[in-house]
Amino acid sequence: MLEQECGNIFHRYSPLLELLKNCNFLTELEEKIGFCIDCKLLIILDRASEDLELIRAERKRNMENLDSLLKKVAAQIFQAGGIDKPLITKRRSRMCVGIKASHKYLLPDGIALNVSSSGATYFMEPKEAVEFNNMEVRLSNSEIAEETAILSLLTAEIAKSERKIKYLMDRVLEIDLAFARAGFAQWMDGVCPILSSQSHVSFDSSINIEGIKHPLLLGSSLRSLSAASSNSNPLKSDVENSEMTVGSLSKGISDFPVPIDIKVECETRVVVITGPNTGGKTASMKTLGLASLMSKAGLYLPAKNHPRLPWFDLILADIGDHQSLEQNLSTFSGHISRIVDILELVSRESLVLIDEIGSGTDPSEGVALATSILQYLRDRVGLAVVTTHYADLSCLKDKDTRFENAATEFSLETLRPTYRILWGSTGDSNALNIAKSIGFDRKIIQRAQKLVERLRPERQQHRKSELYQSLMEERRKLESQARTAASLHAEIMDLYREIEDEAKDLDRRAAHLKAKETQQVQQELNFAKVQIDTVVQDFENRLRDASADEINSLIKESESAIAAIVEAHRPDDDFSVSETNTSSFTPQFGEQVHVKSLGDKLATVVEVPGDDDSVLVQYGKMRVRVKKNNIRPIPNSKRKNAANPAPRLRKQQEDRQSGSAGSSNEEASYGPRVQTSKNSLDLRGMRVEEASHQLDIALACWESRSVLFVIHGMGTGVVKERVLEILRNHPRVAKYEQESPMNYGCTVAYIK
Repeated sequence: MLEQECGNIFHRYSPLLELLKNCNFLTELEEKIGFCIDCKLLIILDRASEDLELIRAERKRNMENLDSLLKKVAAQIFQAGGIDKPLITKRRSRMCVGIKASHKYLLPDGIALNVSSSGATYFMEPKEAVEFNNMEVRLSNSEIAEETAILSLLTAEIAKSERKIKYLMDRVLEIDLAFARAGFAQWMDGVCPILSSQSHVSFDSSINIEGIKHPLLLGSSLRSLSAASSNSNPLKSDVENSEMTVGSLSKGISDFPVPIDIKVECETRVVVITGPNTGGKTASMKTLGLASLMSKAGLYLPAKNHPRLPWFDLILADIGDHQSLEQNLSTFSGHISRIVDILELVSRESLVLIDEIGSGTDPSEGVALATSILQYLRDRVGLAVVTTHYADLSCLKDKDTRFENAATEFSLETLRPTYRILWGSTGDSNALNIAKSIGFDRKIIQRAQKLVERLRPERQQHRKSELYQSLMEERRKLESQARTAASLHAEIMDLYREIEDEAKDLDRRAAHLKAKETQQVQQELNFAKVQIDTVVQDFENRLRDASADEINSLIKESESAIAAIVEAHRPDDDFSVSETNTSSFTPQFGEQVHVKSLGDKLATVVEVPGDDDSVLVQYGKMRVRVKKNNIRPIPNSKRKNAANPAPRLRKQQEDRQSGSAGSSNEEASYGPRVQTSKNSLDLRGMRVEEASHQLDIALACWESRSVLFVIHGMGTGVVKERVLEILRNHPRVAKYEQESPMNYGCTVAYIK
């Protein structure tokens, strides 16, 4: 398993390693620069050159001498009352001391370098310090010249490797871009798109994207949720804060933005999207455009499963209002100018997105122009997606199969859009309903409804709307049932795989026990053989010295010793049961029996035989119904040694029946009650407070209508009592079953 994971990791990262395959990392140049320059402090080191080291050492000694001299002079001035406190400073790049103007005579040959703003203090260079300052200036200039020479040499070395450095930089940028894509995909929980292969005959425009979210809206939502979760409680630990962040983000992602499905058939060339205002037509079209651009850029998509879409060579869009007073463009002329540019650039592998085609002018002329544009694009484009409020454009599908309709859903119950796309359907604008939900004057809306009925003489419009709504309601029900069935199927398959793994593990343990028993039998056989050989050897030794009268008694003594050994190692008479006894055997509730179909393994009867002679037995965590002739009782000797769990099983069954009387239908809804690692909560080894906290968290977030196996163990019983108290008073617990003989240390809770 570890080798397989390592192979998968190498396979994933091998393309990135290929980028750096022919790169020269210039380690010698890096070492040379690191030897001369401290890259953290950004200073040239003394070891860069011998001259620099000598200059800096000489400069250090000169500064020490100068500092010692100035301290001595400043102390003398202070003692003479020439300054309030000793002052050593730098003026005009030369070291000097401060002295009051009235005490300049204390430095008769000193040089005044500067005066304070008030004129009360002079900054003077003592005569003895002139030579030291001159030396400091010369050494400083020499140091700067030497540093410049060193930097020039390093710059020349870098210039020689310019092409190698640029090549390496380009490769590093590619790798950085790959990691940026990966980080973005992880942040948005994206999936890898599949780009359909193109044939030379025709362009494959089929698109199948399930549950995609608008990338920009999702990004802003994630940033808002992340900021809110990080600022909600800064005093919490990192683990609690990260768990809270993941929970809040998952909740926010499910609410906003609303995921949509985009499904376009292979032969479709034009898709006309209709629907209400603020219903999500433009946002859905933008989502398709962004998904195409992200796929071309190598980005994952915030969708489900494996989204499939073609490679568009150009993505041309006319979205938004391009009105411009400076360019003398109205809303309509702005749209038309953009469409003209699109028609000049379009190809058979292009994606064209046009929002509100033909709007901004007379409706009849707008419909005619829009129809002509779509028919022109139909023969010259890979795929065109347009939004409109013109119902006549939806009729193009009836005349040409290369047209397809789609509609954004609108709920008449809430008078709000659901932001879902219904492919193959046509939608109403629902302008009056939207105006009513916003709070428009009711009288104006009623008058508008009368005008609509007058403008639409066909009286079938209302019936069409009702039929459409009923079909949509039925569709929602069927989709809900399909999702429930798919979820149940997934749970059953997961449960099946877990039980299959556990069954394989039981088979391995059974083989191990069988080998162990075989070894034990072989050991007993060898031991019996050694005992018999000892008796025979003793008989032969005694036979040599025995008289004729003693031979018979010696033979009888040896035979009885051998018979005793054989009897000691003989299996019990009740070990095997005849077929007649098996056929007449009737198992009792709670009795342990051998099941032939399970490899003669030991199981417990949990239901007595019925009319069909079938018996329900429990083997480990599995319950199996077998025929009565497929079981046999355990030997009497083992039955005496084994504890009979029947009284406890009967009591547990009575408690279960009394606690669930009249609720058989309710129990059926919980599904199969088989304990697995996914539906178990292990509290063993925890203190009472920690166990209570973990159980409260599990009950709060556990899935509804499900079963939770709480493993509290045996121990002192304190944790068990606390678990039972919580389950007894928790509002989400419908009922609970205490531990059973087949499941010691575990309580089963049924979540509402």
